[in-house]
Amino acid sequence: MRKALIVWGGWEGHQPREVAGIFRGILESEGFEVEVSNTLEAFADADKLKTLDLIIPVWTMGRIEQQLVQNVSEAVQSGVGLAGCHGGMCDAFRENVDWQFMTGGQWVAHPGNDGTEYVVNIKHSSSPLVEGLEDFTVKTEQYYLHIDPAIEVLATTRFPVAPGPHSLNKAVDMPVVWTKRWGLGRVYYNSLGHQADIMEIPVVKELMRRGFLWCAEGKEAAKRAGGGVQAAYTGMADNQL
Repeated sequence: MRKALIVWGGWEGHQPREVAGIFRGILESEGFEVEVSNTLEAFADADKLKTLDLIIPVWTMGRIEQQLVQNVSEAVQSGVGLAGCHGGMCDAFRENVDWQFMTGGQWVAHPGNDGTEYVVNIKHSSSPLVEGLEDFTVKTEQYYLHIDPAIEVLATTRFPVAPGPHSLNKAVDMPVVWTKRWGLGRVYYNSLGHQADIMEIPVVKELMRRGFLWCAEGKEAAKRAGGGVQAAYTGMADNQL
């Protein structure tokens, strides 16, 4: 049976407990054995993390010990999937650049705040993760992120919508959904999910379901390939204050 770990906490405004519950339901419906924890110490057992198929952080802001980040990083490099949404993955541990390097981006702004109405444009490509899905409109925070140019973008949103100091720049298509590789592991991110009600939108929930499965499948793909990470990345000595 495939195993997943969901770790929730941090800023309560993102309803991490409720979002973690939605994610647990998705995974259990797909036959996963799911462990849910509300402490970052869930990342302390490096050997245990490497036995998982999927790690899902739901933890906005806060601080984390470097060893815990390293444990997650090494597990993902070995083939374990990493998937998350909104601030729960790409606004976690703002001081830790190793986390940002692994996940592919970092939130910096949401002009207009909650209640901004905008379109999410599906970017059809060779990826099966968005096959059959159409563009859709949401009314929630619109995330502006600093992103890793190596990510594969699966959906975007056009800025500017809400006015701000960014408005005088040219229009940009900001990634909403992306994937990337971290060693042998697969990484998936969706910037939607300000609160649990957004995660309950059918198309958003489906995007997360597909992302979870894709990331978890990476563990078996890594085994079949028979490869290993030639030089495990252990992070930067000056990664955080």
